[in-house]
Amino acid sequence: MPDVSVVVIVYNDADRLPTAVRSVLDQTLRDVEVVIVDDCSTDSSFDVAQRLAAEHPGRVRAFQLPENSGAGGEPRNLGIQHTTGQYVMFLDSDDVLEVNACRNMLEAAEETGSDIVSGLCVRLHKDTRNQKRDEWYSWLYSTTRTLESVTELPDLFVWDTLSTNKCYRREFLIENDLRFPKGMFYEDLMFIADAYLAAKRITLIPNQVYFWHVFAKAAVKSVTNRRHEMTNYTHRLEIHRRIDALLEERGLTEMKLAKDVKFLKHDLVLHLRDLPFRDESYRREFAELSREYLANIAPEAYERVQPIQAICAYLLQQGDWDNLIPAVDTLINRDKISSPLAEHDGRIYWCDGHFDDAFGRSVLDVTEVGYHEKPVNRLFLRNQLTSFTESGTTLSLAGRITNPLGVIPPGAKLKGELEFSARRRSLQSFRFPVRALRHEGDTVHWETAADITARLRPLGIVDTIWDVRLVLDVDGVRTTTRLTVADTDLSGDPVQVRPRLTRMVADHFAPHISAKGHLAFRLVSENPNSERVQELITRGVQGKPGALAKTGYRKAKALRKTLTSGDNKLRLYHEVFSRLPVKKRTVVFESHLGKQYSDSPRALYEEMRRQGLDFEAIWSYSGSPKEFPKDATLVKRWSLPYLKALAQAEFWVDNQSYPLKLTKRPETTYVQTWHGSALKKMGFDQPSLKATTRGQQAEQQRSLDRFDRFLIRSEHDVRTLAKAFRLQEKTLLRVGYPRNDALVRARQKEESLGRRERSALAAKLGIPDDKTVLLYAPTFRKAGGRHGRFELPFDVERFADEFGDRYVLLVRSHYLNHVVLPPTVQGRVIDVSAHHDVTPLLELADALVTDYSSVMFDYALLDRPLVFFTYDYDEYVHEGRGTYFDLLAHAPGPVVRTEDDFCEAIKSLDTQALEYATARQEFVAKFGEFDRGDAAQSIVNQFFAQWSR
Repeated sequence: MPDVSVVVIVYNDADRLPTAVRSVLDQTLRDVEVVIVDDCSTDSSFDVAQRLAAEHPGRVRAFQLPENSGAGGEPRNLGIQHTTGQYVMFLDSDDVLEVNACRNMLEAAEETGSDIVSGLCVRLHKDTRNQKRDEWYSWLYSTTRTLESVTELPDLFVWDTLSTNKCYRREFLIENDLRFPKGMFYEDLMFIADAYLAAKRITLIPNQVYFWHVFAKAAVKSVTNRRHEMTNYTHRLEIHRRIDALLEERGLTEMKLAKDVKFLKHDLVLHLRDLPFRDESYRREFAELSREYLANIAPEAYERVQPIQAICAYLLQQGDWDNLIPAVDTLINRDKISSPLAEHDGRIYWCDGHFDDAFGRSVLDVTEVGYHEKPVNRLFLRNQLTSFTESGTTLSLAGRITNPLGVIPPGAKLKGELEFSARRRSLQSFRFPVRALRHEGDTVHWETAADITARLRPLGIVDTIWDVRLVLDVDGVRTTTRLTVADTDLSGDPVQVRPRLTRMVADHFAPHISAKGHLAFRLVSENPNSERVQELITRGVQGKPGALAKTGYRKAKALRKTLTSGDNKLRLYHEVFSRLPVKKRTVVFESHLGKQYSDSPRALYEEMRRQGLDFEAIWSYSGSPKEFPKDATLVKRWSLPYLKALAQAEFWVDNQSYPLKLTKRPETTYVQTWHGSALKKMGFDQPSLKATTRGQQAEQQRSLDRFDRFLIRSEHDVRTLAKAFRLQEKTLLRVGYPRNDALVRARQKEESLGRRERSALAAKLGIPDDKTVLLYAPTFRKAGGRHGRFELPFDVERFADEFGDRYVLLVRSHYLNHVVLPPTVQGRVIDVSAHHDVTPLLELADALVTDYSSVMFDYALLDRPLVFFTYDYDEYVHEGRGTYFDLLAHAPGPVVRTEDDFCEAIKSLDTQALEYATARQEFVAKFGEFDRGDAAQSIVNQFFAQWSR
């Protein structure tokens, strides 16, 4: 009796069958047998199977079904009957086993006594240049684990539905009469569901065991590449129905819900992607099949998937094709807005309609996605091609661009260009003006004609695919769209073009639909000898000259990638850039890891510019450099110019930390401004840092020891931050924060004038003079909510309704968070999170609402009311990293925990100004004693005054 029997099924795959069998015979576990089952092939597959059996007697046996079964289930069933091993595995003829697969799975099975052992499957895309690979739900196989029931890990049941990356105890299969369904696609799903639920013990191992070969360009498509066939979808739904019945019979409602989520996220999406390219009869049949099954999907499942996935499923069930087909465009092209959207009762919905259905309203509500907050240049708009004709060398095209919520106003000045660009990067592109653009409410209609022969000159060999985009200019703001084809007829003769290299290869443009449904063009030839010429060129490209050219290119590309890797960047910094001479009068500034032009580094920089100092300013940015100063050199964080600038700078100025592994040169002075006094524990006072190894703590300390000067705004900072960072006394600079100079001066000016003057920022934000300005600025929170956004702890619509006649609320989330406000609060609640610098917002605000954020220490300098909304106080203080003092005892304003108390505190702001006056003074004296309004000038005088012109 062999240890393992591997059932290899084959149908019309004579060429690849020997490779699959060899992967079994070459296993490091020698006691393995192969049972080949041919599904009545019409080629020589069974002859090859018999030959393999003759060459390996006792190790390979071959069997054949009398007639083709139409799927993979029945051949495997026959194979099970003929196995003799203690354990059984399955292998398809176009795949292979990892060389240690049988040994690793057998050892795990014998050690744990499991009925099923499952390992990692790796998909290899064989017809891609580098054989792209992806691991099949690898998170399930991060470590070895044994389950007493599959209910311990529902994700295993839901996601890993393969039968081939597993080893089964043969007696377990026989005792439970486990068989694959006959003549049905997706037979794996039913078989493995039965097996999972029957198994008394399942072991997962973190080893690669199975290589699934994917041939997307194969002449005969596999089942997974024929999803557009209706039979394919019918079988999938039937298998799912059977599994649903199995789960309901056993009362596994949570497992059923998890499977429903997977169906909406995965199974249905695979088939929906084909709908825009199918005819009306196909769509009707598809909808009819789907409607019955979707009716049994738990409503809760819609809440656990992406909004567009839920929207498509709902519209499909409703048979709403006018809205569904555009929605599928968004499903295929993430972030595309393919619907004009609709505003109803203060909420934003994917489409107009279905408002009488409560469930439909909840699914179609996309307010939290935040479409309504984005300007036109940040929107990826659907551009439906409505007309396509060819006449000689001229292409005539027309289309309509979706205009969601009227983001393109009726009176906007519109211009457009049609861009043809070679898909390969760095190759050519050509633009043609759009002749007509007109506003039509929910859409913008366009039409143009392009004589592509006159201007478009392809190379003719390497630029065979060309993409088309329409660049739309709306009052000087530009957005780029792709041309969605959908039902538009592209038939017609290819347009003649003049290639730069040779007409023998290709001299015509033929329309082509990209994988994501967009218009593209393929370079083709009508020359009868073109195939022969192409063959000769291909030989050259694939021969010795081409091989040498490709090798040189790939070496150069690999060298560039190697040079720009993280380790090599560090090596360049330390071994090359740090040996260059230090450039005198050079300062590198950075704020919040390059994310902002803000805070004390900004205040210092602007003071240096105000004094007219002669120096080279370099600002680090991460993301967009748009808001950074134009009179400074900008370097992208972690780029080679960034590293070179740091290595040669005379001064580093930042408020958080330059990359930890960069050693500061002795000739460089590091002025660390920091970004706030501490309520929550920092540095080595944090439990998480205390728990690290000595080596990790030493590395952290080395990064902190780079500080030559550390700004202090109170003795509280000395007892907390300085102690937590283990800074020496000589490092501390008791001057206050440069960012707070503006706040101190604002308070002094208000006291001298006896009134408050608002800055121009109020008018820029559209705040009326008679409204009181509140600023809500919470600390960082882990993103949560249905769409992964930070959710406000109070109902902003209730706030706007109750206080909107008196107050304007500014919401400024932490720079690592973001919020989405409903359109109903527009003008009364304003999201100011995009403003880099919080200081002007603090200066503008008549009162501050915060929780544990360090802005409390800064805002107190203005001597204005503060409200502390600490709805999660116990969790934050006792279950988090801890605090240095009791906020309840020292807060210079009311501390509230519920929304009702918060509203009461807002109503009493006027009385709080007097009630907490003494507490605010004591708070400033304790936490801001060195903030005197001259911190920037003091630091510049101390370190940079000698650079005066």
